[in-house]
Amino acid sequence: MGVARGPRPDDDAHVPGAISNEYDAVRRTAPGPASPARTTGGAGRGAASAAPTGRRAAALVVVLGALSAFGPLCLDMYLPSLPALAPALHSTDSAAQLTLSACILGLALGQAVAGPGSDRVGRRIPLLVGVALFTVVSAACAVTTFMPLLIVLRFVQGIGGAAGIVIGRAVVADLFAGRAAASYFAAMAAINGFAPILSPIVGGQILRVGTWRTVFVVLAVIGLVLVIATYVVISETLPRERRGAGGLRGTAAAFGTVLRDRGYLGYTMSGCLVAAAMFGYISGAPFLLQDGFGLSPQWFSVCFGANGTGIVLATWLGRHLLRHIDSAVILRAGLAQSGIGAVFLAVAVFGHLGLWPVLAAFFVMVSAVGLAWPQAAALAMDRHRPIAGAASAVFGLAQWILAAAAAPLVGLGERAEGKAVAVVALVCVAVAAGFLALTRRRGSPRVA
Repeated sequence: MGVARGPRPDDDAHVPGAISNEYDAVRRTAPGPASPARTTGGAGRGAASAAPTGRRAAALVVVLGALSAFGPLCLDMYLPSLPALAPALHSTDSAAQLTLSACILGLALGQAVAGPGSDRVGRRIPLLVGVALFTVVSAACAVTTFMPLLIVLRFVQGIGGAAGIVIGRAVVADLFAGRAAASYFAAMAAINGFAPILSPIVGGQILRVGTWRTVFVVLAVIGLVLVIATYVVISETLPRERRGAGGLRGTAAAFGTVLRDRGYLGYTMSGCLVAAAMFGYISGAPFLLQDGFGLSPQWFSVCFGANGTGIVLATWLGRHLLRHIDSAVILRAGLAQSGIGAVFLAVAVFGHLGLWPVLAAFFVMVSAVGLAWPQAAALAMDRHRPIAGAASAVFGLAQWILAAAAAPLVGLGERAEGKAVAVVALVCVAVAAGFLALTRRRGSPRVA
């Protein structure tokens, strides 16, 4: 099978700062006479497109960034309306919480299906189907009157949103490699970083003029816009001759290839564990800052937004650092920053140093995600571009599973003291460092 190859992470390809000319210098070319011809422009129903440049590159990064934000869109925008859901549907608060859990499960399992599936049938059709499914199910959620049905619909909604997340990463791996891929992932993460900041605010404002049903109407409209944007902007990036074998056996083989690669696991787990420390913060910070330090919900939102802004700034910094240093160096720097923040947080909460040291520690630890996560994604995906869908699926599953594990652990002990948040963060960073060490051992060759 002929596989298109691009510059490796240690190549000296220049990665300019502007999206309009950033990728022309590192455009992917296929080796050998068996390589497919590439086309540009249009909606792309035929062969895979060459790496885009100019306005098309800018449009692509915006659409892929929006697709990667399906998680916060599905979850965070919905949170302010959760208390009103049970009485409106004559149900219980526990059942209302299940609508959240069902969506998280759909986001996780959907990636395991959509990612490998896109390796077999191409990227564009499964992506369009997934985003369309999200749109239709969001509209159905807005009119349902039965809590068990809403729980099922939320699960399906998560599956549809998962297609955008997992296939979006695979599209980047199809088109770019090395520093160019890392720069694209960083740009996507910067756009995605605004989603958890804005989604709860937008959800709260929607409730001022509507109900929880209105939230789902807005989600359906967003989904429709993304269906159109996906159709117009994203071409097919995986030609037929590069697609894998079908069936469960092919999927299992792809997963096995990915999971046996220590280098891939090292990059994936280190990046996702840094993100897991952030999810522990998301779950534990409301109790520590509001119950422990007495912050109002409004001031808590300000602190939450400041940390989200830190992620965006760190992703911007990471993209510009790629001009001078490799992704692996930036990943190690992000991991070190996360470790410093976690240690400082532990000192602050166990030493009872007060509010400001805790806020500073949170900012250092959380903003490190903007440095570490995009580089980890680029390095991991770059190792398995021929089966980028499966590689993206494992990456996404690891992210959500670790997040789901970290969130309840921070509730152990006295939640208002924040000690469990600090301990979970320290453990995540320590284990991440151990996994990252796998990438520096012999016997972990480049696969793609």
